[in-house]
Formats: sequence, structure tokens, C-alpha cells
Amino acid sequence: MRKIRLWAVATCSALAVMASSAAQAETLADALISAYRNSNLLEQNRALLRATDEDVAVAVAALRPVVQFVAQSTYSFQRVHADATLLTPAGRTNVENLNSSVGLTASMTLYDFGRNALAVEAAKETVLATREALVQVEQNVLLDAVNAYVQVQLAQSIVNLRRNNLGLIDQELQAAQDRFDVGEVTRTDVSQAQAALAASRSDLTSAEGDLKVAREAYKAAVGHYPVDLAPRPAAPRTAATMEAARQVALRAHPQVRQAQRQVAAADLNVARAKAAMRPSISAEANVGLDDEGQESASVGLSLRHTLYAGGELSALYRQTLANLDAQKANLLQTGVNVAQNVGVAWSTVEVASAAIAAGDEEVRAARTAFEGVREEATLGARTTLDVLNAEQDLLNSQADRLTAEAQRYVGIYQVLASMGLLTVEHLNLGIPTYDPAAYYNAVKHAPATSAQGKRLDRVLKSIGRN
Repeated sequence: MRKIRLWAVATCSALAVMASSAAQAETLADALISAYRNSNLLEQNRALLRATDEDVAVAVAALRPVVQFVAQSTYSFQRVHADATLLTPAGRTNVENLNSSVGLTASMTLYDFGRNALAVEAAKETVLATREALVQVEQNVLLDAVNAYVQVQLAQSIVNLRRNNLGLIDQELQAAQDRFDVGEVTRTDVSQAQAALAASRSDLTSAEGDLKVAREAYKAAVGHYPVDLAPRPAAPRTAATMEAARQVALRAHPQVRQAQRQVAAADLNVARAKAAMRPSISAEANVGLDDEGQESASVGLSLRHTLYAGGELSALYRQTLANLDAQKANLLQTGVNVAQNVGVAWSTVEVASAAIAAGDEEVRAARTAFEGVREEATLGARTTLDVLNAEQDLLNSQADRLTAEAQRYVGIYQVLASMGLLTVEHLNLGIPTYDPAAYYNAVKHAPATSAQGKRLDRVLKSIGRN
């Protein structure tokens, strides 16, 4: 009865330790969340997006009046001759003046055939294109995290295989030495086992080095070294067929959407260049006060139309047309690249799946062969070298199987990324995500008042906390 109780207590303790270990293990979702929160690349591109948001504010400001405070002081010196025929010092008079004034000047473009308004719309399209570029960076960050997670686990599994293989070869060496001592085998068998043991130690060292490299890649991608990684969860669903995945990619991939926005911005820039060839009407008002107390005020309208600029306006117009053609071609090529990437990722998964199925058969056959050769060696029908070769074949088949599994798992996430769906939102990671509209909404009207400035400060602090 006491033994049963002790066994029960030991079992409960072991289960508690396993549960605690499982609770502390870092999951793939944890790694993805950490990568999203700690990515310097994401922070860099968020800042670039905020800088692009300010282009809208700059364009909006061109629609508003410009008010300037002007303070100026002018000193003048003049030497006057009383008689122009006399150049003697006695006939000269020095006249010095110091004039100062302060004033306000206001100017505003009243009509320019929509040139400034088109600039605002083009800036908005550029903002939307930059947002899509940020989504692509997010995909790359998450895919790097997935790959790093899987590679650490693969490298650890290979180390475990190499370590087990080293133990088995050590046993083979001991068995060969024992058989040599009783005269069953020759010194050659012992030497072969010794050589295999040395090679196994070298392979183990190499595998441990690969694990260190994988850990460094994990830290770079996730933000910290891996400690205890949980088993990989089931891979996410992608699409039923490769063609369905391509259709989703051509609609939803951020690179396609970015290229579409760039075409729209280029089209607006063509209209801006055409409007620049037309006249503009502006108003200007001035008020001032000089050092003698004289007040002045003026208001006026002006019509400006460039009649000749050396061909500059025509060159700028042709340049925007060429840029539009370039962006349209880029959109077409982006679609080609995205479709190709879907096909490549899909094929990678199919090849890895086939390799896994073949690997299962290879591992079973290699294990059966190894066990048979080892049994025959005990009966003297096989040499030590035969056993070592069979063991190496089994090790290679197991390593290939593990590698194929890792490639298939990462490949599924590559398919998801090629479709444009490898995002925090689509993966349902359950964390607050960066809101690109928060900063834009705070600056899109070119805030200048203190109330808007305080709101902008709150947005910036919120961004810093994220």
C-alpha cells in the first residue's frame, strides 16, 4: 500500500512538473507577438509612414493663406556735392538715413485650376501606398519569426539525433573491442568503429554549431534567445488550390495594392503638371508701420501666367507621363511576381509533403535494415562496417524526414505570405496592432492650434508606448 502511495505521489509530482514546463514553454504565437512588438524594421517603416503623412499636411497648407510678420531696417548713405563743379571737401555733404518698419503680409492662391488640390489627393494616394508597404514589412517580420522558430527546433532535433548516434557508435566500438579481445574480429573492425566515432563527434559539434546559429537568428527575428519552445501548432489554412491562392494574392497582396496606389498618384501628378501650364490668381494684403509712425495698408489681386520658361513646364509634363507609364508597368510586373511567388511557395509545400511521405518509408526501411544488420553482425554474418553504414543510413533518413517537415511547415506560412495574409490580424494573435490612421487623422488637416497640437502629442506618446 505504501508503494502505491509513493508511486501516486511521484506520478502527480511528475505531472505537475510537466504542466509547469508546458505552461512556461514559448509557443509560436508568443514568438510572433514578440517579433511584432520588438521589430526595429517595423518601427523604422512606421516612422517613414508618419513622415509621408506629413506630406498631406504640407499639401493642405498650400490651400491656405500664408501670413508673415515682416520687420526690416534699412541704412543708407549718400554723399551730396553742393556744387557739382567743386570737388573740394568743403563742397561735400554726407546724408545718412535709417528707416525701420514692421508689418504683416498675407497672401493666398485663389484659383490655380486645381493644382494644389490635386497635390493633396496625390499625397493621400502616396500615404495609402506607404501603408501597404508597411503591411509587407509586417509579413516579412512574421515570416522570419516563423522560420527562426522552426529552424531552432529542427537544429535541436538534429543535435539530439547526432547525440544518440554518438552513443550508439560508442556501443558499437565497445562491442567491436570485446569481439576483438576474444578473437572474433580483426583490428580493422575496431579501427573502423573508432573512425566512425570520431566522425560522429565531429558531426555532433557541427550540429551544435548550427543550433547556435539558429539561436542567433531567432534572437534577431524575435528579440530574445529561445529557452523552451513548445511543439509547433497545426499550420494555418491557406487555399484549396494554387489558382485560388493566386486569385486572393492578386486582390489582397500589399505589393499589388501598393502598386495600384502608386499608379493613382502618378495619374494625379500628370493632372498637376497639366494644371501648372495654366494661370493662377492670388490675393495679397499688407499692413505696416514705420519708425515715424506712418501707417500703411494695401490689398491686391494678381494674375500670373508663365508664357515662356525655357521648356521646363513641358519637360515636367512629359516626365509625369513617363512616370505614369513606369508605374503602370510596375503594377503589371508586380502581379506577375506575386503570382510567381504563390506558385513557388505552393510547389515548395507539395515537394515537402512528398518528401515527408517518402521519408516515412525510408525511415521504416532503414530502421529495419539497421536492426537486421546488427543482428546478423552478432552472428558473424556482417562486419562492423556494415553495421556502421546501416546506422548512418538510418540517421540520414531521419534527418531528411525532419528537414522535410520543417520545410513544409514554413512553406505553408510562405504560401500565406504570398497571398498577402500573413498579418497579426489574419493570424488572430489577439494583440493591439499599430493603427496607421491615428497619426494621419491627427495631422491631415495641418494642425497649428494648441488644441490640435496637444492631441498630436497624445498620439505620439501612444505610438511610443506601442
